[in-house]
Amino acid sequence: MTPATRLIDVADAAGVSLRTASRVLNDDHRVAAETRDRVLDAMRSMNFQPDAVARSLRAGTDVSIGFVVESIADPFFSEVIDSVETAMGRHGRPVLVASTHRDDLREQQVVRRMLHRRVAGLLLAPTSGDHSWLRPDRTPVVLIDRAAPGVRADLVDIDDRRAADDAVTHLIKHGHRRIVYIGDTSSIPTSSARLDGYLAAHARHGLPVADGLVRSDSSNSREAAEAMDELLRHARGPDGGAEFTAVFSATTRASLGIVPVLHARSRTDIAFIGIGDFAMADALTPGITVVDHSGARIGVAAADRLIERLSDPGRAAEHIRLPAAIIERGSGEIRP
Repeated sequence: MTPATRLIDVADAAGVSLRTASRVLNDDHRVAAETRDRVLDAMRSMNFQPDAVARSLRAGTDVSIGFVVESIADPFFSEVIDSVETAMGRHGRPVLVASTHRDDLREQQVVRRMLHRRVAGLLLAPTSGDHSWLRPDRTPVVLIDRAAPGVRADLVDIDDRRAADDAVTHLIKHGHRRIVYIGDTSSIPTSSARLDGYLAAHARHGLPVADGLVRSDSSNSREAAEAMDELLRHARGPDGGAEFTAVFSATTRASLGIVPVLHARSRTDIAFIGIGDFAMADALTPGITVVDHSGARIGVAAADRLIERLSDPGRAAEHIRLPAAIIERGSGEIRP
């Protein structure tokens, strides 16, 4: 059996000291870029696999990264998780994932368990209304998709209000005046911001929002499908005209419920745009127009930020806001 490559072997191959190789392995920012690249090249060429247990014992912390999300079944978060695991894998850091299911007590319990096992850092998509118990000065924390009330930490997200405003404005510019909103409960900060954006677009164009067009009670695809089905069954307004001509979906989960209902009822004449892309969205007829709320891009940015935080714990917390552009595929460009 071929003996495993040791860190001292990597150091010799790269022409550096064992201490320098160790610093590269631990993402120490004090190593010069040229030296870091030389050591990383040696690690790759020699197929070096770091001993996670030994590293944890030396450092007094686990090398793992904790990642707490609302639900691993959510399409957006599953994409974030996949990109985070890939990005962290390049640094030899396994990722421990747990779901909160929007339970405030469970969120605190899950996070505390991860901190108790001394994870090196924490990625968190918060759901509860108070996180004053969280101490990012003790364990580096990067927040994903939404802020955590009561705590100052790095945050990676998009401008949810603007994303919704842009999406609804897109429909208005294509002639729509009665636009349905289907989204999650407004107690979730991202959902509240998206509803604000929907209303802001209407107000700016002098358009009233008719009674019954806002459904902010769909936390999953089933509830969104039921809301869409109900709206279609009562789709005649008091004036005898169509109750609505377009639909704005505020979450990927909602879109996965709404789109099948529209197709099952042969109502692809109704314009549709949603926040968040999903599999096969470009293969349907018409293709589904979306606001690109890329979980992969957010995951990479959050992972990179946490790696930077681990190497430089004293740096000031930052709000990293990523762009979210509309991808036109046809459904959002249908005119009434």
